Amino acid sequence: MNKLQVLLFMLFIGVVYISNAQSKKKIKIEYAGKLTIDEANYPGAKILTRDDAQQVHIEHGGSNMWCDKAIHYSKENFIEAYGNVILKQGDTINMTSKYIEYSGITELAFASGDVVLKDPNSTITSDTLYMDRFKQQAFYKSGGTVVKDSSGTITSKIGRYYMDIKKYQFVKDVVLVNEESTINSDFFDFYSDTGYAYLFGPSTITTEDSKTYCEKGFYDTENKVGYAIKNARIDYDNRIIEGDSLYFDNNISFASATNNIKVTDTINESIIKGHYAEVFKEKDSLFITKRALAITIQEKDSVYLHADKIMVTGKPDNRIINAYYNAKLFKSDLSGKADSIHTSQKTGVTKLINIPRFSSGDKFSTARKPIMWNLENQMTGDTIHLISNNETEKIDSLLVFNNAFVISQDTISKTGYNQINGMRLVGLFNDKNELRQVDITKNAQSIFYARNDKQELIGIDKAKSGSISILFANGDIDEYTRFNQVDGDMYPESKYPEKEKFLKGFDWREEERPLSVNDLFNDDPPLELPIIKGLEDYIPQEDFVDEAMLERVKEADDNVKLSKGKASKASRNLPKPLKNNTIKKKEQKKPSIKKPTSNK
Repeated sequence: MNKLQVLLFMLFIGVVYISNAQSKKKIKIEYAGKLTIDEANYPGAKILTRDDAQQVHIEHGGSNMWCDKAIHYSKENFIEAYGNVILKQGDTINMTSKYIEYSGITELAFASGDVVLKDPNSTITSDTLYMDRFKQQAFYKSGGTVVKDSSGTITSKIGRYYMDIKKYQFVKDVVLVNEESTINSDFFDFYSDTGYAYLFGPSTITTEDSKTYCEKGFYDTENKVGYAIKNARIDYDNRIIEGDSLYFDNNISFASATNNIKVTDTINESIIKGHYAEVFKEKDSLFITKRALAITIQEKDSVYLHADKIMVTGKPDNRIINAYYNAKLFKSDLSGKADSIHTSQKTGVTKLINIPRFSSGDKFSTARKPIMWNLENQMTGDTIHLISNNETEKIDSLLVFNNAFVISQDTISKTGYNQINGMRLVGLFNDKNELRQVDITKNAQSIFYARNDKQELIGIDKAKSGSISILFANGDIDEYTRFNQVDGDMYPESKYPEKEKFLKGFDWREEERPLSVNDLFNDDPPLELPIIKGLEDYIPQEDFVDEAMLERVKEADDNVKLSKGKASKASRNLPKPLKNNTIKKKEQKKPSIKKPTSNK
């Protein structure tokens, strides 16, 4: 074969290739019952109608369309289909409507009138719908509905379906409704094959038992679990949970929260704070740790309780608070410390309990022994009960069981200490929550710095008796009475034996006393909050009519060689760019579908 023959052969192959490429892009009429021409109304077009046997059948690039009537503009490679229109793409996409217009060059279809698009995972209905076969996307901008049997029904003003990744992107007035919940959002991404939903902007998930609010969140609509990580809040019947990150399982009414947590009990007017919490609504239980703080709100003086871990259990009318390990209590006129503190809101009893895992002879047991302070008085014992009146919000009485010890510093000398000890203590408070009377029974011992009306020291009184009753005034001992005194004497300060200035078991612990709410955290280790990982930022919709589509429209214009200023039919009904359809734009990635994790 000489060079001329080779050149002619190559030219022939090129012409065949171009011809085949163009023929593949041509719309084909597979069947029509009748063909007519009406140049007056449809110049350059063929009018195709069905017969009694079947509808008009049209094919293009692997997609098939059926309709009752079609207007075919072969020169522009464009078709208008009317009446019971069906468009099928492979075995996955099936769209029905009253009308479709389609360009074989741009591969853009515009459907109107009772539009229904189905794939194996979901169904879209709308009055108008755009489908770009080239990009495998469907789009509506005047309201639509998406139904996925296992996930529910989604309505929105604007919707975009990415067929290749089974992703929907909804904008404006988005509502998902199923049997278990209703989701409202402004920006909502949904994957039809998995049922995963991503919420952006102000969003709520409402169930029969709860309402979850967030501005960035994830929800598995099939498994009913999710998380929220921006301005997150869950409202149960009587609790409000807030935190930097909330995970929730609506199957079991469970929620866990991480970082800057606040749980509000709306019935009992109490607040729990910390940095990790778990709430079981059905079990009426709350667990919180990492600087856990329980606040019982009172009209005049709230009570603060802090511990390594706090557990709240019981129905709203019988809440029980258990604070474990290094527990501390603070009120403006009362404070306390113990290994654990237990409070019953129904009975008004607060128990300060000694650590059970240490024996009485353990070197740490003394430091861990329950202790309370009221005004100038320090009280210790193996167990302390504080009894309050829930109606008046006042403290009624105090009980100390075993090894009761009361100490108050002598207000004048500052070097001596008034002391009483015995087996059991009963204390009564006045209306100002001040300790007014203390009775110590069984093997009572005492040391008092006795002063006259001029506050001059008379002597140091030391005695043993069966019991002692003391009256206080303004935190100082006003008078005391001994019953069944065994022995005792009063010594001038100069003759009082130095070694007998303290009763056995004396332990002045003023440096441990919390004087403010912040003091409750003095013994805590440094707090490092974990970094919350999970959902990426919102990826806004790009314009449906992008530069690539405009190039295809230009190709359609060039193909028909229209006169200047005129556009091809392929440019009809193109949607205009959306406005106000994005939240704050950032450098963004595809959303994660993992539950948030913490890196310490």
